[in-house]
Amino acid sequence: MTTAEATPAKPSRRAIFGWMMFDWAAQPFFTVVITFIFSPYFVSRMVADPDQGQQYWSNINVVSSIIIALLAPVMGAIADASGYKKRWIGAFAVVKILSLLLLWQAAPGSSVLFIGMLIVFASIAAEFSIVFNDSMMPRLVDNANAGRISNIAWGLGYAGGLVSLFAVLLFMAGSPQTGKTLIGLDPIFGLDPAQGEDARVTGPLSAIWYLIFILPMFLFTPDIRKSVPIGRAVGQGLRELRSAILSLGERRPLLRFLIARMIYQDGVNGLLILGGAYGAAMFGWETTEVGLYGIMLAVVAIFGCWAAGHIDSAFGSKNVVILCLVLLLIATIGDISTTRDFTLFGLIPLDRGDTTGLFSTQGERIYILFGLLIGLAFGPVQASSRSYMSRSVEAEEAGRYFGLYALSGRATTFMATGLNSLMIWASGSARVGMASLILFFVVGLVLLIATPYPADKKA
Repeated sequence: MTTAEATPAKPSRRAIFGWMMFDWAAQPFFTVVITFIFSPYFVSRMVADPDQGQQYWSNINVVSSIIIALLAPVMGAIADASGYKKRWIGAFAVVKILSLLLLWQAAPGSSVLFIGMLIVFASIAAEFSIVFNDSMMPRLVDNANAGRISNIAWGLGYAGGLVSLFAVLLFMAGSPQTGKTLIGLDPIFGLDPAQGEDARVTGPLSAIWYLIFILPMFLFTPDIRKSVPIGRAVGQGLRELRSAILSLGERRPLLRFLIARMIYQDGVNGLLILGGAYGAAMFGWETTEVGLYGIMLAVVAIFGCWAAGHIDSAFGSKNVVILCLVLLLIATIGDISTTRDFTLFGLIPLDRGDTTGLFSTQGERIYILFGLLIGLAFGPVQASSRSYMSRSVEAEEAGRYFGLYALSGRATTFMATGLNSLMIWASGSARVGMASLILFFVVGLVLLIATPYPADKKA
């Protein structure tokens, strides 16, 4: 490592801004495709039986999670050895954009296998890009500002997701009954809601959004330049990854943090992957209702990230994560205990009342109230986990350890979605499947409480 690499010049505000814009560019894929618009469409309309559709969607995410878990640490280690992290992000951007453009082919009755493969490719490319982007953070942001900047970037991502949701709901998503959008317009581009085109268009929309808004990162954020051939970089990266894994035996606090994060992130991923589809199946929500629910969560998430940035700076990343896990636990219990007819597992009966308007039943409104707690917490729990990790490693080793960090976020995600699928298969109920997420929040919280902060080798 050269002296220039060991003591890089202080990054400019423009460089940090470019790095934060990655979250703005990447989030619409997770918001409108994975969570709120395309996934409910896939579950409820591409497949005749919604419970079977939920199981298919869960299985798709099991496959992508296993591949991401196996390869993310390798990618991070190779990035440390080769430098040029932006080149890797660019290569995976091509895969992600092409896969999302092809989601337009997901008409009702089309091949679930083909569409599932596109989701797998897009998810893998998105997550690998996040590994490289996150590993830039220790060189760009000092420890004093890591929590604030990470939460601001995450909030910026939710703002991007919110804008993309508004675009879909106001101008693209038409009611199957009236054909009109939320503001009474015909869907732009002649989109036909009866053929699911208002949901299918979220793939191309996310692709174009990503292509445009990832440019500031490429233009303004500096990369590490190393003249290492790719073959040698792969070998060196694998050796460094092996060394990093072995070092966890001595860096016990870091290992404990990664295990805790591995478990509680499963619960977070489960909510993001399955939450919108679960609400659609429970209350019969169409694209408009699911999208409005997503907007409410995104607005709350932006505020949550802003507040968490200040709390993180004052009290540390660990306390933010613990608080968020408690809120997610309460919210998940509340949501699975609520149906059209009762809440809190039948302790409070509910009147269905008028079922013709948006969110007109008591059950839907209570479900949304619990959902707002999820919106408040699921951004900061991830942003402050990222700053927790950034404060716990050195800049020159960030790639390999953020690869392990990505592994900890995905290594057992197939367990959360897989357990959900298993519980649905065993019980025939998506509600029972969602209840399995509680286990991951409880175990992760208990382990995190016993973990030092920061989780570096000197802790």
